[in-house]
Amino acid sequence: MLDFPLWKRISLWAVTLVLAVLAVPSILSMTGADRPQWIEDAPHINLGLDLAGGSHILLEADPAQVAEQRLETMEESVIQLMGDADPEIQFSELNTLGGQVSFMLEDAADIDRAREELLPIINGTGLVAEWQLEVIDGRRIVLTQTEQGIDNAVDDAMESATEVVRRRIDALGTREPTIIRQGDNRIVVQVPGLEDPEALKALLGETANLEFKLVSPRRQNEMTEEAARADPLPGTEIVPYAEDTVYAGSVLVVNRLGGISGESLTGAQQGFSPDTNEPVVNIQFDPQGGATFARLSTENVGRRFAIILDDEVISAPNFNEPILGGSAQISGSFTVESANNLAIQLRSGALPVDLTVIEERTVGPDLGRDSIIKGGIAMGIGSLLVILLMIASYGRFGLYSTAALVLNVLMILGIMAFMNTTLTLPGIAGFVLTVGAAVDANVLINERIREERRRGRRVIAAVETGYKEASRAIYDANITNFIAGVLLFLFGSGPVRGFAVVLIIGLFTSVFTAVTLTRMWVAGWLKAKRPSDLTI
Repeated sequence: MLDFPLWKRISLWAVTLVLAVLAVPSILSMTGADRPQWIEDAPHINLGLDLAGGSHILLEADPAQVAEQRLETMEESVIQLMGDADPEIQFSELNTLGGQVSFMLEDAADIDRAREELLPIINGTGLVAEWQLEVIDGRRIVLTQTEQGIDNAVDDAMESATEVVRRRIDALGTREPTIIRQGDNRIVVQVPGLEDPEALKALLGETANLEFKLVSPRRQNEMTEEAARADPLPGTEIVPYAEDTVYAGSVLVVNRLGGISGESLTGAQQGFSPDTNEPVVNIQFDPQGGATFARLSTENVGRRFAIILDDEVISAPNFNEPILGGSAQISGSFTVESANNLAIQLRSGALPVDLTVIEERTVGPDLGRDSIIKGGIAMGIGSLLVILLMIASYGRFGLYSTAALVLNVLMILGIMAFMNTTLTLPGIAGFVLTVGAAVDANVLINERIREERRRGRRVIAAVETGYKEASRAIYDANITNFIAGVLLFLFGSGPVRGFAVVLIIGLFTSVFTAVTLTRMWVAGWLKAKRPSDLTI
């Protein structure tokens, strides 16, 4: 058990030294000392919001908007389902007034067929119907959203919005942000070390809802909003131009239905127009969106189509020829930065619902710096006392334990730096906890060796038995702690997961240093000196 061949000693020392070296940039970063560029570029531990400072934003969605979107979706579904029925079901007076979708069948005999067509979408995917269907006067069908249906829609929208927010922040290159849902319709966003919180608000506040809609053939040109509203056209909507376009202040009248939404996008990159060299955004559609865009452009050559971003027209070019490649180009009054931000928003997908910033806090780094300093002082004093106690209690074996303790700390930092993890205040607590566990392991080993000597075993036999018996208890204790750490990581969020990560890493390094490294050192000493007695 105490036999360590050369290859094994080299391997153990190599792992230990590599991880210890990896810890150096993180230690220098935490001290705030001046350091060369190569250390800045080296992997190091990121400090969490509570240690490094940063931005905290609370976003809230409006459930009423989700209900309104469901009405529009149901309206389009009614048109499609009635048109796809064989034979087609004729209807009229389709509207979404009063928060309901209602329409009048031309023939009362079609009521059962219409109901059959609608049943799959009003029942949803759960056990509770998401829409209530009523028949009034034998021909009018009224669809009303149920409360459960709205709740399910809000929940789905918030899940999607959380993922979109996560993708957008990841695209900024920010490390270890915290993005979690709070309640039914809120999202907490914490970004450590962010220097420009206004840019974060702008990026998250934009919905990036992209649509392509045909300009009404009866109103091809720009006009004032007053003129458009004075002579409204059925089946159309009025969309204003964006403020930073040449037609700002005027509107376009577009067909309300029949366009393409941004959901069909598969890619978006900032680029430059080959004709004007101005910044543009190149986009690609999925096969279904590409086919729809190809059909739309083929059937409407010569007509204008509006590119609408967040309910504002940013450009309205003509379909000069069919666009069959599944890609298009968005032009407007972009700068390189605004085009790149739009590309990020489009790549991450449109937010399914508007998010409003209802709380904003900027956490300064002073509090975290004080925590690090005080934590370092506490750890230094505590470690010094532990070292003195270990050396006084176990002599040479106390020195081995002390060396193992120091390397344990460096290895934890090295692994965290290699993994680019984030250290928070709870993470520091996990750090201290694992160091304490490492001390316990050394105490357990030394006490077992001491006990074996008291029983009269020879030196080598006492050391072998001590390590063997103590290791079992150490493994058992750390396995239970490992299970607890994994559960915390799986079911926790934010700083709790940071605590779990540090705890899990510390469990491995403490066992490695307390059991394996000290045993290698003890074995080397025994082999070299072959002592007849132990002072322990």
